[in-house]
Order: sequence, then structure tokens, then C-alpha cells
Amino acid sequence: FDKAYVEGISNLNAVDIRYAEQLGYRIKLLGITKRATVNGVEGIELRVHPTLIPAKRLIANVEGAMNAVLVHGDAVGASLYSGRGAGAEPTASSVIADLVDITRLATADPEHRVPHLAFQPDRLADLAILPISEVESSYYLRVNVIDRAGVLAELTRILASEGISIEALIQKGSEREAEAEIVLLTHRVVEKHVNAAIAQIEALDSVTGSVTKLRMEALNG
Repeated sequence: FDKAYVEGISNLNAVDIRYAEQLGYRIKLLGITKRATVNGVEGIELRVHPTLIPAKRLIANVEGAMNAVLVHGDAVGASLYSGRGAGAEPTASSVIADLVDITRLATADPEHRVPHLAFQPDRLADLAILPISEVESSYYLRVNVIDRAGVLAELTRILASEGISIEALIQKGSEREAEAEIVLLTHRVVEKHVNAAIAQIEALDSVTGSVTKLRMEALNG
């Protein structure tokens, strides 16, 4: 767990929630784990962060104290499991279930216990946890700029230099005079290229403040 990338919601801004809704997305705090191959290296993605999800996905509409787990299986495809995840009774239920499992393991025949997660010992593998810089995702980027000719061209040039293509774009006037707000959705790309592009964008004299970056997942299998 110490190798998991964890990012909370403290930097999430209301304006980003509004832009996400305009673009057909909702923002949810997701925990994601999956096998992936990046540059020929196989590993495990293990990350927690706010994520833009298409509004039509069932998991995007899990509200309040409800939690949900979306599992993608080879044969069954995507399955969603939803239930209350907060409050005294759901928490107590989970604790009691853990105690029951521990008791069953302690009293079961050692030669006939079901292996953890039902994996046989000869099927277990020691795969590396991929660093967040090597994870591939789509991205939401919000940039505050000075409203003048050529600024958008500068941004797209930098993104293209890092091999990043744009899926959607919104440009609106800012509350501050002579400034504008640009929101970009990218196609899938390895995170280190997005970080390199952001560093170049923030160095432009036409850009004011830091670039807001959120990850996006289609969750369509």
C-alpha cells in the first residue's frame, strides 16, 4: 500500500466540477487497480485520485454514503457492486465480516483452505507497481491565460511536441479582466508527457497561475 499513488479532493475546485458537467462528465474519487503494460513493461497500476467519468456510467451516479466497486472480468465483462459504505452499521458489518473470515481460516483444515482471492500458489506473480509517471490515462487540463492572439496556438504546439492530442476544448472569458480560461480534454497518454507539457505551459508569460490537472477514465472495458 505504501507504493500506491494517493491524491485527495482538497485541490478540487467547484469550477472544475461545472466544466466536467458541461463536457458530459462527473468527478468521483476512485481507487483504481489494474494490470497494464507500458513501454513493454508489465506491472500493476495502484492509484487513488479524483477522476472524470462519463456521466452515463452507473458508477458516476453513486451518491451520498453509497460506495461502489466496478470489476471487469475476462468472460463476464463489467460488473458493478454498490452499497452503503459509511455510517455506524455498515462499518460494524464490515468489521464483523472480517472477524468471521479470520475465525473460519483459523478453524479450517489447513490442507483444504481456499487460497486468498482463490489464487493457487503456482498462479501468483510478483509484478512491479507502476509509478504514477508511467500510468496511461486521458486528462482534463484547465489553464488561465492572458486573453491575446496566439495563446491557444502556443498551448497546442507544446502539447503536440509531447505527443498529446486534444479530444475537446472550451475557451471562456475569466472573471478577471483581460484573462481567459481554457479547458482541454486529451486522448490517452503516459502521465510523464503530460507533466512535461504542463511545466512548459506554466513557464509561458501568457499563462497566469498553475495548470489544473485531473485524470479521466472511460471505464468502458
